[in-house]
Amino acid sequence: MIIDISNMAELAWEKMDGLLPAIVQDAISGKVLMQGYMNPEALETTLTSGKVTFFSRSKQRLWQKGETSGNTLDLVEAGCDCDHDSLLIMATPNGPTCHTGEESCWFTSKPADFTFLADLERVLAERKTADPTSSYTASLYAKGIKRIAQKVGEEGVETALAATVNDTEELKNEAADLLYHLTVLLQASDMSLSDAISVLQARHK
Repeated sequence: MIIDISNMAELAWEKMDGLLPAIVQDAISGKVLMQGYMNPEALETTLTSGKVTFFSRSKQRLWQKGETSGNTLDLVEAGCDCDHDSLLIMATPNGPTCHTGEESCWFTSKPADFTFLADLERVLAERKTADPTSSYTASLYAKGIKRIAQKVGEEGVETALAATVNDTEELKNEAADLLYHLTVLLQASDMSLSDAISVLQARHK
């Protein structure tokens, strides 16, 4: 169930003594960032302010994530599980979420492989305005869309050729080059992998 102000009362507050565990997940990468607890007031504040807010069990008050550090969490969507007794908060982080300075409170655990694409995309986005002499990526942006598109075409052909000769090691390398250059091309076009994914999702329905 997607939660809004109108259906908050459907949550199992009494069953959980007025507090529901709230898992926060990066809305783009899917990484699990942290867990906190929300009471009805914290959830309502989150929904109305757009900033993820919890109830602190130690301080016995509401606290907005990042109120001291500035590393806030922008709400994308709030939902609950089938029993209505735990929350899943999809959010966009503004800086590291963990108090240690790490991106996630589960930084000792290996994230799913596909989340790396979101990490890569963020790094490539940052290079758009970098000095062209500072990195290969920055130099590609400086050369413009046509050159980047040419590289995507070259890598696509090389990927296909590696597959046709059954060279699995070369196929892995060329596929990696293709994904990298495609991501650069999307960024240069002010688009993202999410734009392509949304098309695939629509086709899958």
